Amino acid sequence: MAEAKPPKPILNAMLICDQTIREELTGKISVIGIFGAIQSSRFPVYHHSLSIYVNLGDAQGSYRLRLELLRADTMQAIGRAETTVEVRDRMLPAEFVFDLRQLVFDRPGRYQFELYANDESVGSRSFQVLNLMQSPGEPR
Repeated sequence: MAEAKPPKPILNAMLICDQTIREELTGKISVIGIFGAIQSSRFPVYHHSLSIYVNLGDAQGSYRLRLELLRADTMQAIGRAETTVEVRDRMLPAEFVFDLRQLVFDRPGRYQFELYANDESVGSRSFQVLNLMQSPGEPR
């Protein structure tokens, strides 16, 4: 008999932040430096590191999580991270962190992280890359 397909999870939260810390004794995750924009006066801009905190509900079983970084104006994928996870209890939220290093943004604009579980989209979070040298009133 074929193994039952795990349920499609619900995205409770996706936060873009500077870093996360998992407390060893309790397993609790602290999210440090939540942000919605990266600012630079030079392009391409190299962002040393950031973390994506993900909280999923209604999940149980084995999942291949894929996080894609997209340029919103073209929906072109410019980065990707993947991991495989096992969620034991459908009644408890499942927390995951993607630590991303050395991201490159070639121009200002809107970008987004899209999260997939077993190749099904479960949600996204967008953010801006801003040009500090841009004059007020110029289109971004």
